[in-house]
Amino acid sequence: MRPGAPPQPRRGRRDLGPTPRYQSIPRWGLVEHFDAPDQQTAVRTGPSPHAVRVMLLLTLAGLGAAAFVHVVRYILLIVNRTVLLNPWVAAAATWGGVAVSVIAAFLVVATALVLTNWLIARRAAAYAHTGRQDPRTPVELWVGALTPLVNLVWAPVYVIELAEAEGRWRWLQRSIITWWVVWVLNTAVSVFSIATSFTTDPQGIADNTVATIVAYLFAAASLLLVGRVFAGFEEQSVERPTHRWVVVPTEEKPAEPAAEVEPDGENPAA
Repeated sequence: MRPGAPPQPRRGRRDLGPTPRYQSIPRWGLVEHFDAPDQQTAVRTGPSPHAVRVMLLLTLAGLGAAAFVHVVRYILLIVNRTVLLNPWVAAAATWGGVAVSVIAAFLVVATALVLTNWLIARRAAAYAHTGRQDPRTPVELWVGALTPLVNLVWAPVYVIELAEAEGRWRWLQRSIITWWVVWVLNTAVSVFSIATSFTTDPQGIADNTVATIVAYLFAAASLLLVGRVFAGFEEQSVERPTHRWVVVPTEEKPAEPAAEVEPDGENPAA
């Protein structure tokens, strides 16, 4: 049989001419336009994260010291049942516990003020970053976060609103709820300790000392948990919201048919 038509001859490369030369740098071409950075960035005020961490550590040390002093006092109460204590030792145990308790109370109040100030500043920056205004006034935040018993409800609510505003409620939910529960238990034990502190009989004093020790331990645990919540917010700034990247499987595309080597009607053997 007669072979098919021969393939078409290849076209030769066209002469491009001499290489162009320029006396100066050409000004034509593509021009890149860069958007100016947004000047309306959220401005952070209030205490610095370092100052908050220092206050948390100082208060934790004060609560630990108060719990230790009351443990020593309880041991002395047990010893005093069989051995008469030296008046100086008894006075030191009694007034030393009072002094350490007062210092711990002042530290707790100072830490509450610092944390509330941080919360107000963080909320203002978070809402400003999203182009909104904090729906709660600073006075409302101060009153709701610092009023005893009332703050058991409103302070965690304010923190939850902040987590939702920053899109971090999903990751901070467990930490916030755990801190909330321990804080309520701490308040209940503290109220019981204060209510039983006016007793005068030896057994009542011993029982109140144990309740006070437990209250200080619960307070230290609550402080550790609120520090964990604080660290969860400070891991990233307000301007860098939390994102979690998820691998999404892609659909496999069907294989494309192989291109024909020779056009129709041409014989490669020709």
